[in-house]
Amino acid sequence: MPELASDAGLLAVLTAVANPQRMRVVAELADGRVHVSELARRLSMSRPLLYMHLDRLEKAGLVSGSLELSSGGKAMKYYELVPFEIRVTPEVISAAVRAGEAAAQAAVDNERS
Repeated sequence: MPELASDAGLLAVLTAVANPQRMRVVAELADGRVHVSELARRLSMSRPLLYMHLDRLEKAGLVSGSLELSSGGKAMKYYELVPFEIRVTPEVISAAVRAGEAAAQAAVDNERS
């Protein structure tokens, strides 16, 4: 599940889904896991660009990737969605901001110690 309890986690998730190309990736993965080359073909996107978007989605906790060996011994990378629901309310934003402020204050306190 994506991390929405902190300001950094909430921003990572919102930034990840705010891009039209990453929204297309999520839509393609909604039907199940897909090999990265097949996903690139479906999206008419270069693999390096696709990997950049998948990395952002993975860091936000929205997708996961796994390497598998084919019968011929070739490493194949598959991606799939991690179950998630993004619900942004004033309360969620306030809680994330408070958590971020508390973490920042704790870091300052630790440096002073």
